[in-house]
Amino acid sequence: MATQESTATLTAPRPVAGCAHCDKVAQDRDRAKANGDASGVSDCNVRLRRHLGADHS
Repeated sequence: MATQESTATLTAPRPVAGCAHCDKVAQDRDRAKANGDASGVSDCNVRLRRHLGADHS
């Protein structure tokens, strides 16, 4: 049986202007990106998506 590779890409979630939690997670993500920490960037994206869904949808 053949496997199918996913070609989907996700764009980084955008923080909501004026939201302190969004700003904190975005700063953490920027720091992780600057340090070459791809796992940290991914973790921050997940945190931000969850927060956006819970508090800004």
